[in-house]
Amino acid sequence: MKDAKGIRLRLISLASCGLLLLLWWAATGPTGWVEGSRFPNPANFVESLQQVALGNYAGGSLAKHIATSSWLVARGFALAVLIGLTLGLAMSLSAFCRDFFGPIFNFIRPVPPLAWIPLALLWFGLGDASKLFVMALAASVPLVINTVTGVEQIDRTLLEAARVSGARGSVWLRHVILPGALPHIMIGMRLSLQTSWTVIVAAELLGAIWGVGKVLTAAKDDVYPGMIVVGMATVAVLGIASSMLLEWTERRVVPWSRR
Repeated sequence: MKDAKGIRLRLISLASCGLLLLLWWAATGPTGWVEGSRFPNPANFVESLQQVALGNYAGGSLAKHIATSSWLVARGFALAVLIGLTLGLAMSLSAFCRDFFGPIFNFIRPVPPLAWIPLALLWFGLGDASKLFVMALAASVPLVINTVTGVEQIDRTLLEAARVSGARGSVWLRHVILPGALPHIMIGMRLSLQTSWTVIVAAELLGAIWGVGKVLTAAKDDVYPGMIVVGMATVAVLGIASSMLLEWTERRVVPWSRR
């Protein structure tokens, strides 16, 4: 029964993708609803993709741009996880940390990630450091929130039972707190990963030697709609692939969070 439902959902997903492609072809082709100078038709998209994938655009091949952006996202996401998990656990387990860091966190949280880019460029220049700073700062916010929420929703009876059993220190953290909060932590990590991709592309738009954002910047300057859509599609594919990898990890690390 579950297999039949899964097949039906996959067929629905394939149908929706097919319908989107059909509408794209119709809007940019036979109907003439959208001019080619504003949005590429499928053939133009494929030509642009072949140009950057098999040749060179914006200083490098598509593989080079993808590798550069992916490496930056991996490092920025790792920093965000380290900061977000540490701060979230500290604020949820220590009244002092909550009172000390809470006002600072609440002040920083509403600031849009892109608003930090000008300061980051002034402090760190156009190199990777500025991008990593903005990414770690922005992507750690959802992880802090979800970590605090995850710890707060742990069953109080379970916590009392662990205390009675003598759980303390690292044992308390590893065997009681983390397993109980992991489902919410993983949700925070997925949001952090999504934020990382958003921030890195925005940061590369302002200054980068290689990267998907560099492709988008060059295509905008060249008034090249086909390449712009290639850059957008590349970000979408990379974001989906990294999210799937994280979900695969979650199914193995937190199997009890999924039925």
